[in-house]
Amino acid sequence: MAIGFVLISTAPAKEHEVYNELLKVKEIVELHPLFGEYDLIAKIETEDFNLLGEVVVDSIRSIPGVIDTKTLTGIKF
Repeated sequence: MAIGFVLISTAPAKEHEVYNELLKVKEIVELHPLFGEYDLIAKIETEDFNLLGEVVVDSIRSIPGVIDTKTLTGIKF
């Protein structure tokens, strides 16, 4: 299993619209609004890192109002 945390910046006043669209992405297991440099953080769980990348590019970055993302991948110790 691959775990990723995606920091998401939205266009001004698009936070709610982007949030509601992200709720439809089945691989997102947690979604939280933020204050600061990024507007939202999403926790993603997929079978592997290739699929994680596809979710970020095809399902998150394609949402109107998303202007930037930063993906952090998790590992197990």
